[in-house]
Amino acid sequence: QVVLMESGGGSVQAGGSLRLSCAYSGTNRYNTQYMAWVRRVPGKDHEVVAAIGTGPEVTFYADFAEARFTISRDKGKGILYLQMRQLQPEDTAMYYCAASGRMSIGGQWSTPTFYTEWGQGTQVTVSS
Repeated sequence: QVVLMESGGGSVQAGGSLRLSCAYSGTNRYNTQYMAWVRRVPGKDHEVVAAIGTGPEVTFYADFAEARFTISRDKGKGILYLQMRQLQPEDTAMYYCAASGRMSIGGQWSTPTFYTEWGQGTQVTVSS
């Protein structure tokens, strides 16, 4: 059974930084072929912030994250990271770690419904 556990959320002022971590276990090379950070802003649908795939390693970033956020993974430790910089109030959301062993067709890995395993989430609040 895949277990995903996020940490690192919190409250920060605009312009600040946070690093989210997701410790994952019960995984293998197949069921974590793709991993992502997905957020839900209050009143909006879930959206993929950033994703990482293996074989070869590739990354995806939403437009709003491209220049400010960095996704990375330490396979040896079983931890997925999201380094967030220049945070803005509109980044306030619940951030979820997600994983999928499915095959991505046509960029499916950039959509929340592609992911089958989810953590409980960690709240990020950015004040102006």
